Amino acid sequence: MANAIELNATARARAGKGAARAVRREGKIPAVIYGDNKPAENITLEFRELQRQYMKGHFTSNIVDLKVDGKTHKVIPRDVQTDPVRDFPIHVDFLRVSAKSELQVEVPVQFINEEVSPGLKRGGALNVVRHAIEISCTPDKIPQSFEVDLAEVDIGDSIHWSDLKIPDGVTAVIADRDFTIATIAGASAKGSDADDEEADGEAAAATEDAADDDKGEEKKD
Repeated sequence: MANAIELNATARARAGKGAARAVRREGKIPAVIYGDNKPAENITLEFRELQRQYMKGHFTSNIVDLKVDGKTHKVIPRDVQTDPVRDFPIHVDFLRVSAKSELQVEVPVQFINEEVSPGLKRGGALNVVRHAIEISCTPDKIPQSFEVDLAEVDIGDSIHWSDLKIPDGVTAVIADRDFTIATIAGASAKGSDADDEEADGEAAAATEDAADDDKGEEKKD
């Protein structure tokens, strides 16, 4: 499971756009902690410390031990506003979590053994349909990543949710089907036209499936 990130912060008495701009002029980042039926708390983060963690990627999928003036809050980043030009954080919303909180987070997918994959060695191409998977679980169950082993994957093969090693207590937000993670498609000297058509068809169907999911999420928003 993923380890919690540690960040230091200080309490901020003033709220509002003017106060936030003043914090940024000092080279720091305004933020807020909310949730768990407690009043919202305005805080200030050190820019370099936050930027370092944000640039590692998947920042909003990590539990954070946020130390505010000596008191530790267990939170998860729920929204990060970034500068539209330079893409660095300018404001963060943190949600308080408890051991029993049910969270929805995106977990990255990592592919291993590409160098020994029979499909890739035969000239196939890895078509990644989902670089991350949205899951539901408690904070202590969040995986660092989902690992996809390509050691025995050939042209025309697909990797689905059911093919992954899924920790206990973790469920996919998409629950109505065994969705596709990736496929290996493409021609090879030993492959037949039928193999190629099957692989290309699977890749196209999987990509369309992911696009439909994205449209559904946009409608919800």
